Amino acid sequence: MPNAAAPRRRRADAEQNTDAILTAARTVFARSGVDAPVREVAAEAGVGVATLYRHFPQRADLVAAVFTSEIDDTAAEADRLSAAFPPGEALDRWVTRFTRFVSTKQGLSAALHSGDPAFAPLPAYFTDRLGHVLRRLLDDAAAAGVVRDGVDEIELLQAIGDLSHRAPSTDGSPSPMVRLLLDGLRVRS
Repeated sequence: MPNAAAPRRRRADAEQNTDAILTAARTVFARSGVDAPVREVAAEAGVGVATLYRHFPQRADLVAAVFTSEIDDTAAEADRLSAAFPPGEALDRWVTRFTRFVSTKQGLSAALHSGDPAFAPLPAYFTDRLGHVLRRLLDDAAAAGVVRDGVDEIELLQAIGDLSHRAPSTDGSPSPMVRLLLDGLRVRS
């Protein structure tokens, strides 16, 4: 007799639909902001609106799922970069990835401050996941002697985010102001 407490496995087509919806939502939100019509997301995903709502009953559920998946992808990129590049370059490349993440979040700040309970855990998830990643990158770069020691990772995330919103780059690279901020972290001989 199967264990009644065991979670049900999702069907493969349901998993594919969820993945397609999340991918489409990322594209649509980057292009049109998080207030884009769900019909646009469903059309981009190649599914019906009812299928979208079956997976994400509220718009907030979809926005939260996209945001958390992008946070996870951005965090995971740090491991790949740390394995492939010296610490200073890994940090620079991760900041570039982070600024792309931030620049595609049109309207997210307003949504996060809307009071919708679906968004309540997102700020802590953001700072926990990305703060730990940035802390590790900063520690590695400081140990290699290329950046100052003692930089607060959360303050740096906020500063990069603020600069990315105020002076966004048109090509997805960090803005000149973010580059200036990173240059200020460098250890001079």
